[in-house]
Order: sequence, then structure tokens, then C-alpha cells
Amino acid sequence: MHFEILVEDQSGKKALDILVPKIIGDDHTYNVHPYKGIGRIPKNLGTNNNANKRILLDQLPRLLRGYGNAFANYPAEYPAAVILVCDLDDKCLKSFRQELISILESCNPQPETRFCIAIEEGEAWFLGDVQAIKAAYPRAKDAVLNKYVNDSICGTWERLADAVYPGGAAALASKGWQAVGIEKSQWSEQISPHMDTSNNASPSFVYFRQKLLELAGEEDD
Repeated sequence: MHFEILVEDQSGKKALDILVPKIIGDDHTYNVHPYKGIGRIPKNLGTNNNANKRILLDQLPRLLRGYGNAFANYPAEYPAAVILVCDLDDKCLKSFRQELISILESCNPQPETRFCIAIEEGEAWFLGDVQAIKAAYPRAKDAVLNKYVNDSICGTWERLADAVYPGGAAALASKGWQAVGIEKSQWSEQISPHMDTSNNASPSFVYFRQKLLELAGEEDD
């Protein structure tokens, strides 16, 4: 199986480039495509948005149509799938997922696609593996980590920052969003190598892992 994985930023790519091989092994191939933010689903799904505007949801209708056409021409022995990985943020999960399904259903042909939504943010997947955080940041604050409820809507990146960043989320946010983005990339690089992908407490990460394994024809223990 070949996977085309779409993510909303560079930190997501850095994490998935480490985590995906841990999940699917060496018998499958993948590409991770980072975008410059999540954006919004266009109201008119037929609109041809500027392809140079690398905003994930803005481009999603065009991308899925393109993958549908491309995959239809792949040989039968080369199955392929699209995996969308994005944050829920403050959206309603049920309605957001339905919007994504509507985009897919508007494609003819439809590419094999799975929508994997990190709840509330990608940092939830790191917080699902406290041992990995502690391995990367031995001085991480246990009191903060132990209070976190997996996949809760609580300001997830701020919670991780409170645990591992000197001065916590307030100190990091005071440096601006560019600094936050740089720190998120560092978390991806530092924490992901330590993660046990078969043992994660984040339900949204478990869903992502299961979808990859199902498509790859592997069993999820």
C-alpha cells in the first residue's frame, strides 16, 4: 500500500515522518505533504482555488479530485490511499467530519481516503505517551502531565508547553506565533522518536494507527 498523507504544518510532517514507519514498517511506502495552516473548506467545492496557496482545507477539494484521477490510473498491484491528518481545534467533530465526507463524495472517481482528526490538536498524540515526553524532556512537570485528560478540549499545546517549556505556555506565547511554531517542531523532533505507537492513550491517535494498519492489511494488536 502507498499512502499520500496530508498535514497542516511542518511540525506535523516531522512527527509523521518518524511515526508512520513505526506503524506500517518497511513493506509500504508513503509521502507526507505539509501545508501552511489548516484554513477553511471552500463553500463552493467546484472552485479552483490558487494551487500556490498551500492552505490545507482550502485546497482539499482540488487535491482529492486529483488523487482520485491519479489513483484510477495506478496498476491494481499498487493500491494507494489518502490520509488527511488535521487538528479539530474548536470545531464540532461530527459536523467537521461530515463536511470532509461531502468533499470526498463530490469526487468522481473517489480516492481511497481516511480522515484522521487530532483532538484537540496534534500535541494530544504526544500527551498520549507520557513516557515518551519524559524520555525527551526528563524535567517535564508530572503534575501538569498527570492532570491532562486524553483528547480533551483544554488548550492542548499550551498544556504540553506548561509541562516542558521554561515558564510554560505564557512564556512561549509571549514570544509570538513564530516561536510557538518553532517549539512545536522541536517537540515533534524530540518526542516522536521515543513514542510507542502500539501503546498510546490518545483515542484519536489510536484511530489514526488503526486506519493505517487496516489499509496496509496488517493486524492492530
